[in-house]
Parts: sequence; C-alpha cells; structure tokens
Amino acid sequence: MSSQTTSQFAKPRIDARALLGLYDPTDSTDWGPIRAAQLYAGRQLALFMLGANVVGAALVTLLLAPVVPVWQLASWGALVAAVSAGVAFRRLASRHRAAVTAPIADVRATAFDGVALAAVWSIPPLAVGHLADANAALGLWIVLSLLMTASAVAMAALPLATILFVTILGGAIAAELSFIASPLLAAAALLFAVLLAMTTFARGKALVVIRASELALAERDETVSLLLREFEDQGADWLWEIDAQRRVARANPRFAVAVGVDPKAINGMPFLQVLAGPTWETGNFAPALHTLADKLKAREAFRDILLPVYLNGEERWWEMSAGPRFDESGTFVGFRGVGSDVTEARRTTDKIHRMARFDTLTGLPNRLMIHETLAQAMAEAEKWSSRCAFMMIDLDRFKAVNDTLGHPVGDRLLGRVSERLKQMMTDNEMIGRLGGDEFAVVVRDATDSAQIERLAKTIIDTLSKPYEVDQHTLYIGASVGLAVGPRDGRTAETLIRSADLALYRSKDAGGGVFHAYEPQLHMAAEERRVLEIALRSAVENGQMHLNYQPVVDAGTGALKGFEALLRWTHPEFGNVSPAKFVPLAEEARLIAPIGEWVLRTACQEAARWDLPVRIAVNVSPEQLHNPAFVSIVAQALAQSGLPPERLELEVTESVFMHEGTAAIQVLEKILDLGVRLSLDDFGTGYSSLGYLSRTRFSSIKIDRSFVQGASKGVKEAIAIIRAVVALADSLGMATTAEGVETEEEHHMVQALGCTKVQGYYFGRPLPVQEARALAMRRDGGASVAA
Repeated sequence: MSSQTTSQFAKPRIDARALLGLYDPTDSTDWGPIRAAQLYAGRQLALFMLGANVVGAALVTLLLAPVVPVWQLASWGALVAAVSAGVAFRRLASRHRAAVTAPIADVRATAFDGVALAAVWSIPPLAVGHLADANAALGLWIVLSLLMTASAVAMAALPLATILFVTILGGAIAAELSFIASPLLAAAALLFAVLLAMTTFARGKALVVIRASELALAERDETVSLLLREFEDQGADWLWEIDAQRRVARANPRFAVAVGVDPKAINGMPFLQVLAGPTWETGNFAPALHTLADKLKAREAFRDILLPVYLNGEERWWEMSAGPRFDESGTFVGFRGVGSDVTEARRTTDKIHRMARFDTLTGLPNRLMIHETLAQAMAEAEKWSSRCAFMMIDLDRFKAVNDTLGHPVGDRLLGRVSERLKQMMTDNEMIGRLGGDEFAVVVRDATDSAQIERLAKTIIDTLSKPYEVDQHTLYIGASVGLAVGPRDGRTAETLIRSADLALYRSKDAGGGVFHAYEPQLHMAAEERRVLEIALRSAVENGQMHLNYQPVVDAGTGALKGFEALLRWTHPEFGNVSPAKFVPLAEEARLIAPIGEWVLRTACQEAARWDLPVRIAVNVSPEQLHNPAFVSIVAQALAQSGLPPERLELEVTESVFMHEGTAAIQVLEKILDLGVRLSLDDFGTGYSSLGYLSRTRFSSIKIDRSFVQGASKGVKEAIAIIRAVVALADSLGMATTAEGVETEEEHHMVQALGCTKVQGYYFGRPLPVQEARALAMRRDGGASVAA
C-alpha cells in the first residue's frame, strides 16, 4: 500500500475544540461519524444517569430534612427529577448510530444539559449548605462528589456537557466550603473538580481515538473488499491444470472464457491445442509454444513464458507459469499453473520501444533506429557478398527559415520534408531523422549503383520544390552524401563517417547536389582543415565572444540566471555556426582550451553582476575526462571571486555512455566544490535512470523538441515532460524547459510543472553589455518577459 493510502488510514489528529464540539475541522478526518458515536454513547447511559440523579436527590433530601422544610426539599427533588428526566429522554430520542453522521450542533446542544443539571444540583450547597451541621455538610459533599465522579466516568463520551456539569457544581461546592469551613477545603474541592474535568477530557479523547481507528479500519476493509471484487470482475489472472497426458483437467471457468471455449467442453481437450488456437491446423506455432511444450514434456517447472494466442482474430499475449504435480506415491499426475493476460503491458512496452526509436517531431526513425537498421543491412551485405548504402541529407537554407520565421514554422517545414521523403521510399529503403535538419536513408540492397544515384537526385529535386507553410512560400534545398558498404566502411560507424564526409563536400559545392565518398582529400575535408587551423588561434586573436541567454522562473518570470553561449566571428569566414565549429573543436582536441576560456570568461562576467543569479556553462565530455578540469574550475572561481553556488555546469547524456568513465569522478569532485550540475537535452540521447541516481544533479533541462511536440498536442511529448518533471521532483531537482518561444508554450510548460524556462519568448542570446544591463537592474525580481 502506498504512503498516500497509509496516511489516509492513520490515527487522526484530535483537535480539542473539535472534541468538545466547538469547531468543525476541515482536514482529512471525517468528524461526522465520530460525533454520532459520541451521542450514541450518551444515549446508552442516559437511563443510568437518570437513576443516579434520582438516587442522589433522595440521599440529599434525607441529609437535609432536619434543617430544611420538607416542602422545599420536595420541590427541589421534583426539579431534579424533571431536569434529569428531560435530559435522559432527549438523549434517548436521538437516533444516532456508529455509521451515521451527526452535525456539530447536536454535540453543542449537550452543553445545555450539563448547565441545567449543574444549576439544579448547585442549589443545596449554595442555598441551604450554611444551615447544615458538620455531619450533614460532609454527607452532602460525599453525595455530590460521587455524582460528579459518576458523570465524569459514565458521560466522558460527551466531554462538553460533563466538563460544564463538573466545573459548575465543583465551583458551587467550593463556594459552600469557603463560607462554612476554610479556604483550604474550598481549594481542595475546586482542585478535585479540575481533576475530574481533566479526566473527563482525557477519557473522551481516548474514546474518540478508538472510534476513529474503528472507522478507519472499517473503511480500509471496505476498500480492500472493493479491490478484491474489482480483481474478480476484471479476471486478469486465471488458474489452469492438466493431467499427465497434457489434457485440460478441472478447468477454471475463467480460463475457459479466456481461451474462448465452453467451460463445459474444455475438460479433456489437449492443452497445447487450446493454446495454439487456429494455428493448430496449420502447424505454424509460435516459438514460445514450442518452449512451453518442451517444458511440459520434460516435466520441468517454468515461469513467465510469454506466449502469443489468437482469439477471435485478435492477437493477445499471455504470461504462463506452472510447476509439475506428483501424488503421494511420487507419480507424476500433471501440471498446475497460472496464466495472465499481459496484452496491455506488452502494448505499452512496444509503445515505449517505439518512442525510443522514432522521432517525436516527424514520426520518422531516429538516430538509434537508423544505426540499428544500417548495422543489420551491413551484416546482410557481408553475409551475401552484396552491397548496402547510406545517404546523409542536409537541408539547405533551413537555418534562414528558423532565424526569420521562428522555430514553430521550421518544425512544420520539417514535417512537410518528412512527408515527401516517406513517399519516395520503397521496401528496400528506410528514411529517418538524425536530428536538426539532417536526415538519413539506409538502402538495404545497393547492387544497382545507377538506381542509388537516381534516388539521390530524386531526393534533391523533390525537397527543392516550394513549400506552403502558414501562408509562407518557402524555398529550401537539400545536399546529399553517399557511402556504399562495405567498400567505404565495414562498420556502421565508419560508413556513417564516410557519408558525412561526402555530405561536407556537397555542402562545400554550394548545396543542391550529391557526392559519393572518395578516399582522397576533397573540398569538404579541405574546408575542415582550414577551419581547424583558424580555430586553433581564434581565442588568442580575440575572435571568440560569449552571448548570454536568460533563464527565468516559470511562475513569476523573474530572472534566475543566464546560459553562456559561445560565438565565433572570423574576419574571412564571418559568423561560423557553433554547430560547425564545436564538433570540429571536439574532433581536433581543441575543446579543452576553448572550454577553459569560456569558463573563465563567464565566471568573470557573472562576478560583476549585482544580482546573485547563476551562470550556466556547457561542458563537453572531453573536458570532464581530464582530471585537471577540477583545478581549472576551482581557479576560475577563485580568480573571479564568483561564489561556487552561482556556477552551473551543463553536461549531456553522452558523458554517461560508458560505465566506469572517469568523467563521473571528475563531476563528483566538482560538486564537492559547491558547483551545481545540470543535465542538458535530457531524453534526446542515451537516456538512462542509472546516472540520475548516481550523480547529484540540481536540474534537468528538457529538450526543445519535447516542448515543441507538447505544444502541438503530441501525447508522447506531453507524457515525457510530465514523467521528467515527476522524476525530477522525486529526486529533488529543478526542471528547465528549453525552446519556449510563445506565451502559450510558457503557460503549457508551467502547467506541466516545469520550474524554469528558457527561450526566445523571454529573450534571445544577448551580447555581454545587454546581459550585464539586465543583471544590474535593481528590480531584477521583475519579470524578464515584461
């Protein structure tokens, strides 16, 4: 049972005001049945208290008869009897039972009973107590004390009425004793009354706790009964039994219904025939049925065999477990087992599997699925001495569409591109999306080279035709790189690399063309070589600078920090895209010095800000694999004077691809410095929950592809965001939604539980002066979007 359910049945917190009937709580405890139980307890002892009052009145009359006229005592006795009878009959007239609720007004009304009884019983000590001698006064005090004690014990279930009765009558006795005896005796009487009142309250509270526990137990039993009835009705599991000849024996009716056979006719039928269904005649059995038959033949116990069955033309999945049975003499008599219909769980697993291998934006296979398909194609080509091919497609001028019309239009354009690509594919090809504006085609049989070249040209021509998106006529193109395996690579990785090099050559040629991989150096490789040379001196020549994109609170829009984004402006090449030079820097082993410059520059800038907001810096896996990176971070913080808690390092899931990586140890040491850690682009790569539990992340960044998908109502994207938020909340992490570009998207991610947002809706990456001005604002708590 979950903690939520357990708390539902926990002992309620007893509020003193609620116990007395002065206050009706609004917490999870239902006081209606408890109040009904209090009133019912008072009803059960009503006649007892009536008798106690009558007997007490008779005793007082006998004690005071020598000093008080008889008619006065008779009148007072009649008054006591009338009030006592009225209270008793009013309580007997109530119809409250333990399972019925009672309003708070009924409990409050008992206060008048206590006051009325206390008033009539206060007459003897106050009116005639001074006339009594010592023996009579002592007798009166004993009778009244016994009456008060009886009330405190018998009527504790109604503490309000009883405490009023005891307190008022005790005060009257104390007043009498102070007048005819001494203040010390009066104080003793008053203390006795207070103790009785406290005892009444304690007993009343104990009775309420017991009753509340009984109600909770009854509610729990009812819930369990409902769950059991629901389980019986749903019929998710069933028992089955077969004899030594593997025929159905004493069939459970639920099992017969599950296989679609009359319960009266199923006994004696061959068990495997029942499970095989329509495939029994054809002999086309599922492999799992063969496994099950082998286990039965060997008389071996088995567990969780997943078996496909066909009922009324529909495929269902059953999970079967059983063990052999033997009689007293050790003779094998059959099997007894249990079956479960796990079709829905199987479908959910298949759906999760599909989500892991298909792109949420376009519905095409993603990078993982492309890699798996290519590996299979290469294995087949190697086996049959054939050839396969791999094409990489990059859209020309797509970045201009994103920059001018925004990412929503760009995403819709990618959807149109995907539709055109799918229409060109046959059973011999598979099209997928690698990410961004890059697509790939796996050709399983590439023995016809001319056909492969025609397909590449058709792709370029088809994708270059105009698109109508949101009343915009858009013109883009496509460049294609082609590699043939195993000639251009004997593994999937090398073939993809070869196609990537060919794609670079196509892009270098101006786009709109395709090139096949060539072993010798070509234009694309030359461009990369020249770019690498320029990149080696970019930092020293002052060509690098940082822009800062705001990160804001999802609820208030208040500035929470900035993400430092690296930019490169070359005097000859102009603005070089980070998508081009960052991968090049990683391949050329230049990312470490460039990353160090970014870290130091960002820390120095953040230390100048008035607002104590955080600065986020992206860190590559190569930097984290360097043990000296911990010292670099510590020096950057010390030299800039930036508090460690204001620095947040962003890493991607690729850091955790290999178990035992040294990067995890480096991260732990950095975390020990007080620096925060954020997981970037969660869910787009090699997602795993293992490293989330091993590494102390402070936040998870949800990739913009999920945000865009959720804004379009894609159920999978919404489910993923909710799952990530729930996961982050359970691990004490914040969640940042990336790529928020509209007010609607902002409200959506806020409703889904994201704590922080980042995107063009709140601000594009800002030059250092603009970011500094924003971080220097004294009203930094105000909304950035404002």
